[in-house]
Amino acid sequence: MDLRDLGWDDGLRHQFEPWAGKPHVQPGRVFIEFNYIFRVYVHGGELETVLAGRMKHHATSRSELPAVGDWVVVRQRPADERGSIVAVLPRRSRFSRRTAGNVTDEQVVAANVNVLFIVMALDHDYSLRRLERYLLLARESGAAPAVLLTKPDLADDGAGRIAEVQAIAGDTPVHVLNPKAGEGIEQINHYLTRGRTGALLGSSGVGKTTIINRLLGSDTRRTRDVREADSKGRHTTTNRELVVLPNGGLLIDTPGMRELQLWDVGSAVRETFDDIDVLAPACHFADCAHRDEPRCAVKAAVTDGALSAERLESYLRLQDELASLERQQDERALLEEKRRGRIGAKAMRQVTKLKAGKS
Repeated sequence: MDLRDLGWDDGLRHQFEPWAGKPHVQPGRVFIEFNYIFRVYVHGGELETVLAGRMKHHATSRSELPAVGDWVVVRQRPADERGSIVAVLPRRSRFSRRTAGNVTDEQVVAANVNVLFIVMALDHDYSLRRLERYLLLARESGAAPAVLLTKPDLADDGAGRIAEVQAIAGDTPVHVLNPKAGEGIEQINHYLTRGRTGALLGSSGVGKTTIINRLLGSDTRRTRDVREADSKGRHTTTNRELVVLPNGGLLIDTPGMRELQLWDVGSAVRETFDDIDVLAPACHFADCAHRDEPRCAVKAAVTDGALSAERLESYLRLQDELASLERQQDERALLEEKRRGRIGAKAMRQVTKLKAGKS
């Protein structure tokens, strides 16, 4: 396999230079991860790898470990069947969320992606509030987002829902397709030319696997029907995987996400809620939180019907979630600093003991 077909370029070659002269190492790209076992595309084929002990030991966050789409440095000694990942090259983009559950950590869902396809069905899966979350994380990822609306034939008010999505998406492209019937798939192809990578994100049962089957030209990936009552379905895709398409593009298939907790989103809040951002300068107080403050232009817009109450409620709920996340991140950073301090103190005591023994 030619790494250039996977997106390898001069920039990545420059990043790999510190490793180039070392024995038994080569670059590769992660295409499957399962329980800390990674399958990596390297020059000439595929290689099963695990994490090097040093890398696993020194990682302070899950985000420092390889994710699907990452370019990595692989070492394989002549006598070993498996390789080991000794480093992750700097990421150009990454779609991250907070790890599911109560752990305050970042999970990288897809790395080094050019375009993020947010897939949402127009049937019972339809949720503008969930779409806002995906747009927030996608816009902060460093990749270009695009919205794919599926199952238009099952929508009660397809035209109305499409218009609502377009209003929230702003400058983000919105495409309507029916993957089961093979309609609109060609809209995806122009994003994924040779060496460019996309990722499919969305709930289970929205048609992500069917989209990949249509792009591959065969039903090679398993699909399952969803319940008609609520459009819920089992996860057909169980692991993230980088797939090479016939036209030379690449696409990361991801399992449906039951939870989409926010991670750092930076300035993406202003871009995703630009309608509120435009109104905010007219508030009486410069630091207006649009809650209980008097003479708030945003709340006045809700009263006048220019802004939906649901939209403002979603904005405030996300602000609360981000504030809570920031507090938890500060607490984690403090605990990590204390942990490193204890490790450093222990090492210093050992050095002192050794010196005392020699004297």
